[in-house]
Formats: sequence, C-alpha cells, structure tokens
Amino acid sequence: MTLEPIGAGVRRELGRFGPEANLGRIVAAWPGAVGVQIAANSWPARVARDGTLHVAAASSTWAFELTQLETQVCERLAAALGEGAPARIRFAVGPLPERGPESVEEVRRTGPEVRAEHRTKGAELARGIADPKLRELVARAAAASLATAGDDRPI
Repeated sequence: MTLEPIGAGVRRELGRFGPEANLGRIVAAWPGAVGVQIAANSWPARVARDGTLHVAAASSTWAFELTQLETQVCERLAAALGEGAPARIRFAVGPLPERGPESVEEVRRTGPEVRAEHRTKGAELARGIADPKLRELVARAAAASLATAGDDRPI
C-alpha cells in the first residue's frame, strides 16, 4: 500500500463537485488579485454550474464599477489561480462577510516593506534628476512603488 499526501486526495474528491469546488481557492486569492479596496467592498459568493463566478458587491455603484473591470479581474484571478480560474464574473449587490479586527485603513497605513534593493533601484531611477530634494522624493516614491509591485496593487 502506497501513501499519498492528503492534499491530493482532498483535491480529487472536491473535484467531483464541479466548479463550486474552486470557491475556496478563489476566496483565498481574491484580496491579492483585486486589491484591498475592492476586496473590502466585494466578495466571491458562489460559482455557477457553467463556471461563472458570482460576486457580492457592497452597493450597486460597486457592482457597476466592477462589471466594467470584469476582464482585468478575470486576468488577475487566472494569473493567481491558473487552472480553475473563472472565465466570467457577474457582480450584484449582496451580503459581504463581516470585517475582521483590522480595518482597510490600518492595512493601508502599514504598507509594504521597502527593502534595501527597492531603495537602491529607486535611487538609480532618480539619478538623472538635478534637484537634490526632488531626486530624493522621486527615489523614495520609486522604492515604495517597487515594494508594492505584485503585492496588493489595486486594479
């Protein structure tokens, strides 16, 4: 008798449920794929039999705006999930999960970690600016931007 990791067996069994089985993966990838602000105002609710992801939005305004971004959201989910990413998304007003103890504003204030390599690259990018104050500001802004790349950049 050969033993296999439990994860493979669980995935195989969940696969029997069709597209709905991917909802857990979609929920896990959602904040990273859409960014903090959109994730705070929308939530993956269900996957239909045809594979369409139905997303609850905080208001009709959010539903409308997100409908305009459907292609970009699909692309980001596909990049995050690979196989099993929804091909279509439908946004409608619906209930959202309660927020945890950490608010969106607190998440924004903490920001990404700007590491030494970000600062070095930022300084390189700003090197050609003659004004020392402006050069420093541009270098800092570039370093912060580099730190957020691929992290939680909103759409």
